[in-house]
Amino acid sequence: MNTIQPCRMLLRLALLFLLGAFLAPPLSAQSIAGSDPHPDLHLYDAADFGVDPSAVTFAKDIAPILQRSCQNCHNPSGGAPMSLTTYDEVRPWAQVIKNRTAIRDRMGAMPPFFLEKDIGIQEFKYDPTLSDEELAMIQAWADNGAPRGDPADMPPPIAFDKTGRWTIGEPDLVVRSAEFTMPEVAADWWGDLGLVPTGLTEDRYVKAVEVREVNDIPVDGSASTVGGRYIFHHMTYSVGELNEDDTALDPETSASFPIHEVGRNADMFPEKAGRLLSANSALHLRAAHLHANGRETTGHLEFGFVFHPKDYEPEYRRARFLLGNGTDIDVPPGRSNQEFHSFTVLQQHTKIVAFEPHLHAPGTRMCIEAIWGGNHFTLNCVGYDHNWVKQYVYEDDAAPLLPKGTILHIVGFLDTTDANENLADNRNWAGGGRRSVSNMFIDLGYSVELTEEQFQAEMAERRAKMKSRNDYDVGCFLCWAPVTDMTSTIAEEEEQGGGR
Repeated sequence: MNTIQPCRMLLRLALLFLLGAFLAPPLSAQSIAGSDPHPDLHLYDAADFGVDPSAVTFAKDIAPILQRSCQNCHNPSGGAPMSLTTYDEVRPWAQVIKNRTAIRDRMGAMPPFFLEKDIGIQEFKYDPTLSDEELAMIQAWADNGAPRGDPADMPPPIAFDKTGRWTIGEPDLVVRSAEFTMPEVAADWWGDLGLVPTGLTEDRYVKAVEVREVNDIPVDGSASTVGGRYIFHHMTYSVGELNEDDTALDPETSASFPIHEVGRNADMFPEKAGRLLSANSALHLRAAHLHANGRETTGHLEFGFVFHPKDYEPEYRRARFLLGNGTDIDVPPGRSNQEFHSFTVLQQHTKIVAFEPHLHAPGTRMCIEAIWGGNHFTLNCVGYDHNWVKQYVYEDDAAPLLPKGTILHIVGFLDTTDANENLADNRNWAGGGRRSVSNMFIDLGYSVELTEEQFQAEMAERRAKMKSRNDYDVGCFLCWAPVTDMTSTIAEEEEQGGGR
């Protein structure tokens, strides 16, 4: 049986890894410049999918698409500026819907999930994107006068909950921040909102967490934008045990939790990697950004936690590595297609659970790739719109499985020209910073570490679902490599005097 000698192999491949990083070819999937905020629309002919363009109707074809991918926000009590639940509501917006959905993966696209469909892994949880055929039907329907069709073909309407239900289900614990009031017109506010005790008397592992804002804006009130309904733009927070006098988190136990941002989905942690919330713990709301929305608003944040059973113990550990740059950034004005690169070398076998590009107003796109020796595997490219900060959570059987020593590489694309409508003033130079007019270039996604046994077991499970070696998995490039008993290999090396 072929075996890999890990100690010697890592030394031999170290130089190849470094060369691979610096010689990495430019990432591409789009035919246009990587940072172009307004690429060509994705337009299709319905006839190419066996669909008669003249037969596409709202009741039969369009309403089901809107229910699945749009009405979660576009309903009478949702965060969108208009409801799209009935034909009379949708008809005036037919051409706008056609154009916004055809943007697909760039700034301004609807639904706001900017996955590029022609490169990398395509299996994600909570994916509202439209297929090529669905885009073709929307385009045919809009171009043919947006016919209603037979009302009998309409799917049953969705009953929308106006009580602010949790998307993660009813939480086991809800922790509330203090109330905060923003005047009708005021400068943005950044600051530390202090500690909020959880009240837990025993350790519990978190299965899911969701953060939502509760304020005094009427649910059925009008809002021209999502920002008109909220005052919290984002919140960075940590959890940990309180120190002896309950004035701070114990630094030995403090750990960050996923950031809260308007429009960001809830976090469902991997089944085998729950996050610890300790007895006598607290949340430290250490970096809040609040903004005025045109009316005096009082609100607070609620942190909803769903727990694993009390006897649960995690099998996987959270991976800890930094990928990106939030301070040392030089972004000149008036330039398109600016690229920023960041690399890190994985110190352990790793499973990437989520990819979360974080840029600021100039950002338009981010790609992530894995470099193994002389091979470069583009895992994903996604567009970026700072109005919609999205997290891309991989399906469990599609999440990248990367061996120790892999180089992770992210590329951020920025545009500071007039074409980028998110910029307040494209004449200004900007460096790094917390404000949206400053810049960040970070992957905020999360990963778990795997032992050798766990890594081999994950690959074996993935391999069992493949039909043959031709059934390739871009996120598991060692899935078809010879299975190796790393423990016996290391012992053999030590006997031969080749140990570390």
